[in-house]
Amino acid sequence: MDFSLNEDQVAFKNAAIEFAGRELNEGAKQRERDREFNQAGWDKCARFGIQGLTLPQRYGGLEMDVLTSIAAMEGMGYACSDSGLLFSLNSHIWTCEMPILKFGTDVQKDKYLTGLANGSLKGGHAMTEPNFGSDAFGIKCKAVKKGNSYVLNGTKTFITNAPLADILLVFAVTDTSNKFSGLSVFLVEKSFPGFSIGTCEELMGLRTCPIGEVLLQECEVPEENRLGNEGAGAAIFNSEMEYERSCLFATHVGAMEKILEECIDYAKNREQFGKPIGSNQSISHKIADMKVRVELSRLILYKAAWMKAQGKRAPIESAMAKLYISESYVQNCLDAIQIHGGYGYSTELDFERHLRDSVAGRIYSGTSEIQRNIIAQFLGI
Repeated sequence: MDFSLNEDQVAFKNAAIEFAGRELNEGAKQRERDREFNQAGWDKCARFGIQGLTLPQRYGGLEMDVLTSIAAMEGMGYACSDSGLLFSLNSHIWTCEMPILKFGTDVQKDKYLTGLANGSLKGGHAMTEPNFGSDAFGIKCKAVKKGNSYVLNGTKTFITNAPLADILLVFAVTDTSNKFSGLSVFLVEKSFPGFSIGTCEELMGLRTCPIGEVLLQECEVPEENRLGNEGAGAAIFNSEMEYERSCLFATHVGAMEKILEECIDYAKNREQFGKPIGSNQSISHKIADMKVRVELSRLILYKAAWMKAQGKRAPIESAMAKLYISESYVQNCLDAIQIHGGYGYSTELDFERHLRDSVAGRIYSGTSEIQRNIIAQFLGI
């Protein structure tokens, strides 16, 4: 196994860093205060090719392999200070585009992937419900076959991109007698009668990412908009989560790398009691631990992405990547704030925003506790 990036991958990652630093940060602090989605940044990302990273060229994509794609997203996380935009992009790519690419019919791919690749369509997926988050297969949203359509009824909550989405992958129960093979997936367009957006969430972090409630009230979805076979929802969900847990957290690794560099620079130049604070072990050991977390996070991230690029399953690897990276991001943010003291706690610097954004990573894509359950199950306990 060779996880090192080749020259072309390094060049593309560096191009993503240069692009994000130049095009995506202006006005970021004000947008975060205003909870404003960066539509201009979304459009710029589309022109650069971010939304089409993994999609075939026939749909206008760049047709990059998974490792190259996560290298680019790592670069985006390093240089872009708008975590909400990055989270929106990640949800669009890994929870909407990839399932359609893998499970969709040719008609579905032709209908949706070009718009998703060029950014004219925004996508996401809708699984979580008010009473069912970690219990993914306990959802109550139902889809009843009616002629050549399905009628969906239910409520989804904490749905990324929902307030702006043109299309969502909606998970609904089609067979109440079977918990795991009774779940199906539907490509639901915002224009379908019975589809509406409810409460838009105001969250601790990721404030520039549109997240909200989806209401399905006698929502009629054409049969041709069912993704995969009836009852294929569990397989689609598991596949989707592997990609999300393997790839979404690349932006976290990039952010952690930038935070580490800023802490090293500060420790070398900030003086207290007549010497740089980095000469104190209480500071240098924190920075050493931060470096360890960054390198190990990148290693497990690249391993999971390499396995997906090889067409292999990576259920335990993606769970470990998601768990370790999300927990490491939070801890590195806490250490960065402590190293910078009062300045770290202030909004003048970006560490407090990173901390607020990082906490969500321990919850979405399956909580840290769920990831530990998955890992334990694969170990036979």
